[in-house]
Amino acid sequence: MAKPKQQPACTHTVVEVFEGEQICCPPRNSRMWNAHPRVYLAVDPKTRSAKCYYCGTQYILKASS
Repeated sequence: MAKPKQQPACTHTVVEVFEGEQICCPPRNSRMWNAHPRVYLAVDPKTRSAKCYYCGTQYILKASS
């Protein structure tokens, strides 16, 4: 029987979030919720983004509508 292809627990991805949302990684609705300890991230006001120091996921603020 063939082994299913394994995916790494943490992959470098970009996630768009709305301004005012609390940013945590991994997100609460993630299927990889236990990939690493949950951390809350502060948004850099210059780049309007935050990067998880565990897995490298980048969170970018969406423009307000």
